[in-house]
Amino acid sequence: MITVDRYEIRSIVTGHIRLDGGAMFGVVPKVLWAPKTDVDDANRILLATRTLIAVDRSAKRVILVDTGAGTKWTPEKAQRYAIRHDGEAIDSALSGMGMNREAVTDVVVTHLHFDHNGGLTDWTNGPNGPAAPRYPNARHWIHKRHWAHAHNPTTKDRGSFIPADYACLEEAGVLQFVEGDAPPDPWPGVAWFISHGHTPYQILPVFGEGSQKLMFVGDVIPTSIHLPLAWVMAYDVEPLVTIAEKRRILEDCRRDGLKLALPHDPQVAGVTVGGTADRPAITARLDLA
Repeated sequence: MITVDRYEIRSIVTGHIRLDGGAMFGVVPKVLWAPKTDVDDANRILLATRTLIAVDRSAKRVILVDTGAGTKWTPEKAQRYAIRHDGEAIDSALSGMGMNREAVTDVVVTHLHFDHNGGLTDWTNGPNGPAAPRYPNARHWIHKRHWAHAHNPTTKDRGSFIPADYACLEEAGVLQFVEGDAPPDPWPGVAWFISHGHTPYQILPVFGEGSQKLMFVGDVIPTSIHLPLAWVMAYDVEPLVTIAEKRRILEDCRRDGLKLALPHDPQVAGVTVGGTADRPAITARLDLA
């Protein structure tokens, strides 16, 4: 755990998935990425699904950033992506911080791809039954235009959205929409970075101010292996935009000391970054456990 401004911050591995290595690294040839990662016989690489927990005890605010792939999977559907989700991981982490699920005040939904936020809801009456919010006391922050995109995705990205993961949220009255490209800060000491390269209107929280800032970098930089500018995913709807966003983030790392919390790295929860724009280098790993 680290402290950033008023927030105690932890990164929790909620599970693991395997996605196609070629899709995860786009135009980068396998001969370059395969030695750096765990790749299986089906050409799938091992990825973590991580949740960031940020606690402001003075304000009694408990924030979750993303919720993992969730538990709403039949064995047959889970097998495609080798999904393993620990439904107790977040609860256990909260307990270790002296809290429980009911204490969660806010959930940041960076975007609605199933591997990031399938855990927003749970089945209430067994497999394929009705779903209900897992954190009914929390406001669920999502960009309004991403919410619209998830309900009308493109042919390219529609497989990443599973309506059963989020259909009940609006009826439950838990949504808090973020609007525009420069939305106001949601809480003291937290700002939004709005990203469009991976998916439209992904919202990435930046905790802290000045030289003490931490960004949950979402799928702009899913793992530490993805730091080089050209190493972007074929899943991205606008890969050149991702590269431009990555350049901007890495410049903030070098100039202002911005730290990064990663969503999918099985081994590395967060990093500080130096080097140059074309050759970024990890200078330290963050202890976010």
